[in-house]
Amino acid sequence: MKKLINQPGQVLHEALAGFGAAHADLVTVHGEPVFVTRATPARPGKVALISGGGSGHEPMHAGFVGLGMLDAACPGQVFTSPTPDQMLAAAQAVEQGGGVLFIVKNYAGDVMNFEMAAEMLEGAQATVLTNDDVAVEDSTYTTGRRGVAGTVIVEKIVGAAAEAGADLSACQALGERVNRQTRSMGVALTSCTVPEAGRPTFEIGAAEMEMGVGIHGEPGRKRVPLMPAGEIAAEMIAAIANDLGAAAGSEVLLLVNGFGGTPAMELYLMYDAARRQLAERGLEVARSLVGNYCTSLDMAGCSLTVTVLDDELRRHWDAPVHTAALRW
Repeated sequence: MKKLINQPGQVLHEALAGFGAAHADLVTVHGEPVFVTRATPARPGKVALISGGGSGHEPMHAGFVGLGMLDAACPGQVFTSPTPDQMLAAAQAVEQGGGVLFIVKNYAGDVMNFEMAAEMLEGAQATVLTNDDVAVEDSTYTTGRRGVAGTVIVEKIVGAAAEAGADLSACQALGERVNRQTRSMGVALTSCTVPEAGRPTFEIGAAEMEMGVGIHGEPGRKRVPLMPAGEIAAEMIAAIANDLGAAAGSEVLLLVNGFGGTPAMELYLMYDAARRQLAERGLEVARSLVGNYCTSLDMAGCSLTVTVLDDELRRHWDAPVHTAALRW
């Protein structure tokens, strides 16, 4: 294993120290329990948005803490859910009188621990569960579909609404609507390597790929021979579009998300291929995002996420955002 680390057990601690120092104008990193908040608190009365999950998916979620997105993020150990005390402490730190909205990816550990934190938290609260992955309906990690890169879209759009003054029930309803209108699917060309494991999470041949992979390297729909990028995009978009059921003429947001080990050139190539596939189905890409936003350590591959847009979603997507990972 070749990685830019010191001791495997100190990776998260040292990475968070670097993240906090690099973005001290945006975030504050808290310890014992560990969580990340905005450096400058939000205005009184604003709904507080909190998310989190295992580390190794950077910039998700700490990279989305800031103006127009999250108020706090709870990073667990690599590929391990954060603990309820992290979530409770984060919620108590950022609650401003408007209530707390937890945005939770549909993984068993995340769901259970956020539920425990919610039970201990006093005051108004609600939850949005993201489950945008079309690759599987159930696995050892989830009860139902997995929450993957579509979570970025939920956090951005709901974050803008909360910043604009939407109340807790409106933010929850909007988040659930964005999740319903969003589908994702991933493909892996290589495995990822968890630092403390020191070896690839799964074995895959040089001429194979995993179609429908999860963000922890868990298997998807099938192991297949490596295909050209255009054929990969065609299969992924077909699965997404068929499940989404968007009418021809709809405008969509297209996110091409890297898993950590794929060059930007290849991600843009996949964007072009996916855009062409959507156009063949009468779907116009009106908004787009390309890059590493929900990674899987050093895994080579990408995911495609499609969200059906309407006037409200477009307006919130275009609203200002100022975080370590997104700024416009």
